[in-house]
Amino acid sequence: PPFRPDWRSLDARPLPAWFDRAKVGVFVHWGVFSVPAWGSEWFWWHWQGRRDAAYERFVRSRFPPGTSYAEFAPHFTAHDFQPRQWAELFWRAGARYVVLTTKHHEGFTNWGSPRSWNWNSVDTGPHRDLVGELGEALRERNLRYGLYHSLMEWFNPLYLADKKNGFKTQDFVIKKMMPELYDLVLKYKPDLIWSDGDWEAPDSYWNSTSFLAWLYNDSPVKDTVVVNDRWCKGCSCRHGGFYNCADKYRPGTLPDHKWEMCSSVDKMSWGYRSNMSIAEVMDEASIIEELVQTVSLGGNYLLNVGPTKEGVIVPIFQERLLALGRWLDINGEAIYESQPWRVQKENNTDTVWYTSRGQAVYAIFLLWPRDGVLKLCSPVPCPATQVTMLGYAGTLKWQEESPGKGLLITLPHMLPSPLPPQSGWAVRLEGV
Repeated sequence: PPFRPDWRSLDARPLPAWFDRAKVGVFVHWGVFSVPAWGSEWFWWHWQGRRDAAYERFVRSRFPPGTSYAEFAPHFTAHDFQPRQWAELFWRAGARYVVLTTKHHEGFTNWGSPRSWNWNSVDTGPHRDLVGELGEALRERNLRYGLYHSLMEWFNPLYLADKKNGFKTQDFVIKKMMPELYDLVLKYKPDLIWSDGDWEAPDSYWNSTSFLAWLYNDSPVKDTVVVNDRWCKGCSCRHGGFYNCADKYRPGTLPDHKWEMCSSVDKMSWGYRSNMSIAEVMDEASIIEELVQTVSLGGNYLLNVGPTKEGVIVPIFQERLLALGRWLDINGEAIYESQPWRVQKENNTDTVWYTSRGQAVYAIFLLWPRDGVLKLCSPVPCPATQVTMLGYAGTLKWQEESPGKGLLITLPHMLPSPLPPQSGWAVRLEGV
């Protein structure tokens, strides 16, 4: 039946199945903020919205007096942007979908929006349709394409006037924001819309519910498109498609609604920073740990990288994405298309997490036990129980921990090494 423009009707729409099956995505924050490449993607706001002294000092020391934020745009060149290389990298990382910032809170659009004259990637900077080029490359790789879009724009005069009027006027929404959102859907037919910048105004200002009713009823992607929960002040974790709740959200227990955890390889920022240090970059073990915890609690994991102004994904980010991909090559069976099991993690530990697929249960352990014996209390074995390890040929020996409960699994012998082995292995349990 047609969806009505109210939350009760919209929230009842079943989430298209591809999203839950995908489990792993890559987030890309790229825009004019990649030019100063300092602090974070909120550079303009910290510099001229909050007048933060550190940002003012940075601009004074690097740019001519009187420099405006708009003057950064011509330096956002994307000279080295090769969409097919990006798509290949994301595919090798094991991602099943990719979300690109089409427009952050700075208002600069990464496609030739007719509503963003001279403040878009076709009129200035790269002189390219970045949204379109990446979409084409991803689809050649059979990756789903998501578009991040900020509802608000910090310094747009129309938005500031509406805000001053207590959001009783809607000039910004009618003349700028909504036309762009419809344009993105009709032009690029996204699989996902990742909304943001919603927190200052109610849904009646944004016209969120009427847009979503059109999206679900009449748009070219009505049967496949997935959206998040950032559509109005007070919407997060309550309304929309899947829930983000907050950046880097971790629920702790199994939620009753599909959710996604977004995280960033650079722990301090979503956009690229030229002064990033290795201590501020997530290591492989932390990425795998976040992925495993998220998926066992029924979530999807969206891992962010910020490219440079030239369109380079720096080698340390590539290395982390490829490490994740190698891990998924071996252990993906326990991740993709999996479901939460009746127990999500081993009672007394944060190092053993469960997923399930059909009749199989997977125990993913993040630390290799000292004595080479993996102790699991939650599964109930039977004489026909079989245990195998992903990436290892043959079955593993096991015994009951106590009558009718728990297993003690003898793991394959690992060669002695001064370094602890890399994080995360999965055993498949059948007949438990």
